[in-house]
Amino acid sequence: MPTYRDEGVVLRTHSLGEADRIVTLLTREHGKVRAVARGVRRTSSRFGGRLEPFMVADLQLAVGRSLDIVTQAVTLGSYAPVIVSDYRAYTAATAMVETADRLTDDDGSRQQYLLLVGALRSLSRAEHDPSLTLDSYLLRALSIAGWAPSFGDCAVTGEPGPHRAFVPQLGGMVADHSAPPGSLRIDAATLELLGALLTGDWANAEASVDGVRNRASGAVSAYVQWHLERGLRSLEYVDRGER
Repeated sequence: MPTYRDEGVVLRTHSLGEADRIVTLLTREHGKVRAVARGVRRTSSRFGGRLEPFMVADLQLAVGRSLDIVTQAVTLGSYAPVIVSDYRAYTAATAMVETADRLTDDDGSRQQYLLLVGALRSLSRAEHDPSLTLDSYLLRALSIAGWAPSFGDCAVTGEPGPHRAFVPQLGGMVADHSAPPGSLRIDAATLELLGALLTGDWANAEASVDGVRNRASGAVSAYVQWHLERGLRSLEYVDRGER
């Protein structure tokens, strides 16, 4: 049975039989992989907690007919224990891994893998507010997938901004004459925050006030839900905190 080695982050798990578990992984080189971790639910399992959601591991896998088999796992990033102990971080991380699951396939994307691992690491270290980390991750993940939002020039005509109408189905900010009636209007401070989240300008993102963050989160959610069609089930449960 041929084997291969790769790094992977655990997106989700499902129980299989009495002791096994199916693990869905986003790997660095092999895209999204579904594999069986045998005996992982036993207390004596050699895998321990290495194959829980949000964990990153160096893996050895054997190629199977329909599912590969995890034969070895060494922890590279033990992010799960810290994340699950903080409800806001946990809900943000849940939305992140669902997004990664929806945006990737067997071909995968090293960029998506590195982005997700970096976001989970940031959450576990409490580097930024979990809501800001999530919104930044969502905008960047969609950009890598080919749906980069325009927060400057008009997404329809290319006219220089700033513009005030935000239309997810048209790609972001649009000029007034291109905006459908009833389009969401975004103020300058919220637009600045959205741009900072997309580019990773954390100094400006952290300087934003609560109301601006709320409006930015609403715009990000609308953009994600439109482009992912079925939307993210976990996004409605994200704890944005007291604003």
